[in-house]
Amino acid sequence: MASLDWIILCGTLLFIVAFGVWKTKGSKDVKDYVLGGSDAKWGTIGLSVMATQASAITFLSTPGQAFHDGMGFVQFYFGLPIAMIIISIVFVPIYHRLKVYTAYEFLENRFDVKTRTLAALLFLIQRGLSAGITIFAPSIILSAVLGWDLKTLNIIIGILVIIYTVSGGTKAVSVTQKQQMFVIMCGMFMAFFFIMKYLPDDITFNKALKIAGASDKLNILDFSFNTTSRYTFWSGVTGGLFLALAYFGTDQSQVQRYLSGKTVRESQLGLIFNGLLKIPMQFFILLVGVMVFVFFQYNHSPLNFNPAATNAIANSAYAKEYQLLEEAHLRLEAEKRMAQNKFSTALDLKEYGATEEAKKKIVNINKIERTNRDSAKALIKKADETVETNDKDYVFIHFILNYLPKGLIGLLLAVILSAAMSSTASELNALGTITALDLYQRNTKGALTQAHYVKMSKIFTLLWGIIAILIANIANLFDNLIQLVNIIGSIFYGNVLGIFLIAFFLKFIKGNAVFVAALITQVIIIWGFSDDWMSYLWLNAFGCGLVISLATILEGFNRFISTSSTPK
Repeated sequence: MASLDWIILCGTLLFIVAFGVWKTKGSKDVKDYVLGGSDAKWGTIGLSVMATQASAITFLSTPGQAFHDGMGFVQFYFGLPIAMIIISIVFVPIYHRLKVYTAYEFLENRFDVKTRTLAALLFLIQRGLSAGITIFAPSIILSAVLGWDLKTLNIIIGILVIIYTVSGGTKAVSVTQKQQMFVIMCGMFMAFFFIMKYLPDDITFNKALKIAGASDKLNILDFSFNTTSRYTFWSGVTGGLFLALAYFGTDQSQVQRYLSGKTVRESQLGLIFNGLLKIPMQFFILLVGVMVFVFFQYNHSPLNFNPAATNAIANSAYAKEYQLLEEAHLRLEAEKRMAQNKFSTALDLKEYGATEEAKKKIVNINKIERTNRDSAKALIKKADETVETNDKDYVFIHFILNYLPKGLIGLLLAVILSAAMSSTASELNALGTITALDLYQRNTKGALTQAHYVKMSKIFTLLWGIIAILIANIANLFDNLIQLVNIIGSIFYGNVLGIFLIAFFLKFIKGNAVFVAALITQVIIIWGFSDDWMSYLWLNAFGCGLVISLATILEGFNRFISTSSTPK
């Protein structure tokens, strides 16, 4: 990287950390530290909610997802606007009316302390794992870019986040996230602009879309009822809805963002703002990935985008075989450019027959190229089983480093790291809060001061930061980072959402039935996921329905036993 890139990258990150510490130093009590004084406006809430969800994984993995599989991933978010409306109407007024600091505090009021503790522990497990992954994701990038040690980078990124999160609590997270979202969107728009600029002169945006469409990259909607398919319209509006309800309604990293609202209305408007903008934002990020695909129809791309994989095969006994695959890949690229030129010319002349013939040629070349890439992955795996062959997460960063001008590289790296910091900060803030209030304070005897609980919240936040760094140091790529985070959430979220829905709507069900049902449900979900019963998105609806059904049956059984044993 050039000196200008280093200046922009380091300057942006240091400004965010310093700004967060300066704006929020000194919390008087728990309310000030945990809820930021409850004076946030709807714009701050909306951006904070969006930034919490938009981690580095979003900007690292999503373009690569679109490059390989097209725009279908956007269906994952179709249930989100509906979820925002439901949460605004049901969850927000209840949380504000009860004046709770955490979502799980409500569960003790409704059920008992063991149900509150179980829900808090489920949150700590899944969010603790996710925090490690959000640190790990950008570390992979910089490790590949700079050749630095991966574990050292995990520690550096973790420490940067810990500094202002421990110092300022929720307000520090919120005020820095506004700056981070500004940097993020500026960087993504600049990347899109340069992608379009670097395309051949005769390739307009409209024509680029047709080129992407010819390779099936614009297939946004899938109305099939195949439950094993990860991304369909129905999995988005059902599984995606339940995941969004659980994430935004019961996950403390999000609940804490809108509990800081000045009024119920400010919190509701912030959530609706997120609901309106989230799908367009994700659509745009996927579109950036699709345009990167179009760019590589005219420019050279590596056989595998992961530099570590390329290095591993180059220094192995399979180097000669890999070289033959690379030569075939170069020939295919030349054929592809010719086919794309014919397709473009046929579009200009509006010759339907020639357009369809060129399209078939492109589809055939892409199939051969995909087979070639799969063969390359198999060779890399033979050469070194420890190297990750799945290169989706490296596509966008490869484009950034090799094709963007000086200065913009630093900005895009700052975008990815800013996203990582914003998401990780929210997670650590929530993890520290839950541990301090739902576990420590709830189980500590004797009256202690507000200053003591603020101090303990900071200590627990620091400890979770260290745990997240340790998790990052043992993490491995799993198919695709953005999918891994959603998979971890789906294993736990449906169960927790079901507990909250019972609390809100099924007043006849008591704590013992819910507690036992939740334990059984969690075991079944983990078993079902390990046996691949269904796509992970469906686990959210399945887990939610299962815990409600089991709790209803158990409560009915308890009442039957109680009635039967009562003397007549």
